[in-house]
Amino acid sequence: MQNYAILIDGGFAKRKLGSARSPATADSFLRLVQQLQSMPPLDAMRLHRVYYYDSNPLESAHDKPLGGGSIQFGNTHVTTQSKQLFAQLAQQPFMALRLGELSFEGWVVQRKKLDRATGASVEICTDDLRPKISQKGVDMRIGMDIAALTLKRQAQAIVLVSGDSDFVPAMKFARREGANLYLVPLGQRVKPAMLEHSDLVLQVAAHEFTIPRQTTTETTQFNGWP
Repeated sequence: MQNYAILIDGGFAKRKLGSARSPATADSFLRLVQQLQSMPPLDAMRLHRVYYYDSNPLESAHDKPLGGGSIQFGNTHVTTQSKQLFAQLAQQPFMALRLGELSFEGWVVQRKKLDRATGASVEICTDDLRPKISQKGVDMRIGMDIAALTLKRQAQAIVLVSGDSDFVPAMKFARREGANLYLVPLGQRVKPAMLEHSDLVLQVAAHEFTIPRQTTTETTQFNGWP
């Protein structure tokens, strides 16, 4: 029986499976993996491992210009949610977390402020600023794992949950080395190159895995992979 590995681009998947009001949870990813496992041709194959890629949350403090005070990123709700998600996923069997880093690169004016501006100048206040944060090391980890899984023959099929065309070179490499590449764009419209260099596109609707927003007294039970 052939093996397959599921590689999840966490930043992409969280945007597709959740929203600011109802973020993606560990249950969202559980449902996604279960759905993929039941789809042909994966239903006739054996799961080698699920790889989840994301960045450790930013926990540093930075002074916000124009009297905004010190912003403690480690105390934000987003940081708490990320840590909880990673902790739940890390405990699941056949699951590996690959975490990069977030880098704070200063403050920029929000786009909507500039779009509404008229004339040659604009007046800004501290509320018009947002942090510029970039992700480091995640794409590299995905590419390296695709290469390793393929070269070591640990997986005969790579299931890539992403819509990022930066992975096209890694996709091409996997196919040249004899692996099948199944793309899961979660309804995202992807560039033609991603379609060209995948063997099959698995059509999965992201809304099927969205967990309804919980009240303060409700909790979601996470039961692990099947």
